[in-house]
Formats: sequence, C-alpha cells, structure tokens
Amino acid sequence: MSVSVLIVEDEPLIADDIALILERAGYDIFGIQDNADDVIRLLNQDKPDIALLDINIEGEKDGIHLAHLINQKYHIPFVFLTSYYDRNTLARAKATNPGGYVVKPYDEGDLIANIELTLSKGHAKNDIPSDKVFVRNQGQLQAVDPSEILYAESEDNYTKIFIEDKKLVVSHTLKSVEEQLTPFAFIRIHKSYLVNFQKITSIHEGYVFIEEIKIPIGRAYREDFLKRLAIL
Repeated sequence: MSVSVLIVEDEPLIADDIALILERAGYDIFGIQDNADDVIRLLNQDKPDIALLDINIEGEKDGIHLAHLINQKYHIPFVFLTSYYDRNTLARAKATNPGGYVVKPYDEGDLIANIELTLSKGHAKNDIPSDKVFVRNQGQLQAVDPSEILYAESEDNYTKIFIEDKKLVVSHTLKSVEEQLTPFAFIRIHKSYLVNFQKITSIHEGYVFIEEIKIPIGRAYREDFLKRLAIL
C-alpha cells in the first residue's frame, strides 16, 4: 500500500521538484497547496499519511501555525521543509513536535530519510484533541479555548489570563503558563507579558496593540520578536 504525501510549498518549481522526487521513490502525491486555508479545506475532506510543510507560505498563517492546527484537529505526522533555521524559528517549530526538519537546499536522500523515519516511529498525535486548555478556577477545571485568550500578565507567582470576556488568575508563574500556551502560537514579548500572536492588531513605538489594549515590548525580547514577524 503506497504512502500519500501532502506537499505545502508556495514555490511552484520547488513543489514540482519535491513531487517528482517522491513519485520516483514510490510515494503518492496527495496534493500540493501553497497556503494554510486551502490545506485546511483539503484536510476536512480527506487526510494524507504524512505532510511536508514549508514554513514561509502564502497567507496569514505560516507553516508553523498550520502545524499547530494539524496537531489539534487532524493528527497526521508532518516534516518541516524550509530555508529557515534561526534559533527562534527552530524554537517555534520544536513546539509543534514535528517528525523532522529538512533545511533547503535539501538533499534528496535526507528528504526521503526524514519521511521514512517519521512514518516508522508512528508520529501520530494523541487521540485526545489538544484544542483547549484547562484553567483551575474556584475549585474546578474550566475549559478555555486558547484562541479566545488575548494575553497573559505576570503578577509575582501568579498569572492573570485575559480572555475576550473575562479575566482568570492562576497560581502559576508566567513561565509555566508560557510552556503550556506556546504550542497555540503565543509569544513572550516582555518579562511580564505573553501575547496571543493571532490577536495582535498593530505594533507601534515599542508597543504591541490588541485592538485598544497596549502592551510594552521588553528590550530583551524586542529583537527576537521582530525577527519572527513577516514584514513587507
């Protein structure tokens, strides 16, 4: 039984080259897409055995964001194939638990080896969907959709979590909260603040804005934060 591979790559020539390599190696091409939204529509219909994800793709969602969505809903193994290997990109990619990470320009043998190793170790995700977190609140564990969280703020050994319609206070440090929310595209921009990257509406004069909410960017975090932005 042949293995089907989804290729997510926004450079047509590279995508065609990958497809040719895989077909020669006996794989079936499940599809070629250049943006996350089209990938999601495709996965809602059927799923491949494995996906190759470029990080810098068309649209608002990059390949790492797409990887989080795959983990949360579709539970298929994936390998990153990208020209990005700086420390911050690697840290973001690592949080998605990929099966492999192939740097362009890629070697054909390395590409095939990463696919084979990922498939052989059964890199399928946990059967329990990870599209929510649970916050201890007044003696109970309250389910929270991470996409509704705007930001988190440190207060000594506690952390205030600001959601669209309320605020929760948890007895964990911001570092501990960061470890749980990083897979959901949260980013530390200050020693006291963790923000939902998808909620950022603008950045101006050393501040991140989430609509009218103004959050400072710490000097120690500024360079790493700016490197992660897709700036035109």
